[in-house]
Amino acid sequence: MSRRRRDDADIHGMLNVCKARGYTSHDVVAVVRRALGTRRVGHAGTLDPLAEGVLPICVGRYTRLVDLLGDTDKGYYAEVLLGARTTTDDAEGEIVEERPVPPLTAETLAPVLDAFRGPIIQVPPAFSAIKVAGQRAYDLARRGDALELAGRPVTIHRLEVVACESPRLTLLVVCSKGTYIRSIARDLGAALGCGAHLTRLVRLWVGSFGLETAVSLEEIQAAAAAGRIDDMLLPADTALAALPALLVPDQRAVDIGHGRPWPADASLATTGRATGNPVRVYDT
Repeated sequence: MSRRRRDDADIHGMLNVCKARGYTSHDVVAVVRRALGTRRVGHAGTLDPLAEGVLPICVGRYTRLVDLLGDTDKGYYAEVLLGARTTTDDAEGEIVEERPVPPLTAETLAPVLDAFRGPIIQVPPAFSAIKVAGQRAYDLARRGDALELAGRPVTIHRLEVVACESPRLTLLVVCSKGTYIRSIARDLGAALGCGAHLTRLVRLWVGSFGLETAVSLEEIQAAAAAGRIDDMLLPADTALAALPALLVPDQRAVDIGHGRPWPADASLATTGRATGNPVRVYDT
């Protein structure tokens, strides 16, 4: 126990993990816990087992940043197969319906894609972690219960066709927190009248965490075993780079260190008005 307490107190930072296909987000957390010898590990932004790519991991006191990171926009590369619906809206499920795919051109796709851009109301997949009457939707779906999940507001900032080779579509999606790319594939197929499901998903970025700097679980395990994990741990600045920075006088740094707010945010410091928006605070 003393060993665990010491490790938990000494290891703090963030890891930009490249999740491999087949792993759950919890699987990644479990591997990092074992490699680093600490229990205080959390992930920011769940990825389905089918998905690959960026999964920010918070360690030690950095776990306090999980919710803040989860609120940031995300970018995805998605491959969609038209002509077939599945139980899970992706390739992990069973095919429940097949239909012919209509001719696809830039002209026919443009108005369909327009309907998915901007603020929309999206119904999550039946096989999702959404809670229904205190139970996970995927548990109810596996039991065969009929589900009617409520739609939720999300924002699709960018939706572009990277390639179109019928019956396959490759998309680039930039979206807000809470967006299900599986639902986009499902609803896009419905709009085209042929059904569709997601066959591959790669998360390209979460906020300031990009795929080009992500590391594998094997690299993390090797670094931890060699005593070099500090070389991979990232500071809070990495996660909070988009927030405005606030420099406070030395005498105020002590107050903030003890939880006494001053000022409430950057707007209060410059205009006398508080907006409630978070900022990064630094001493001299």
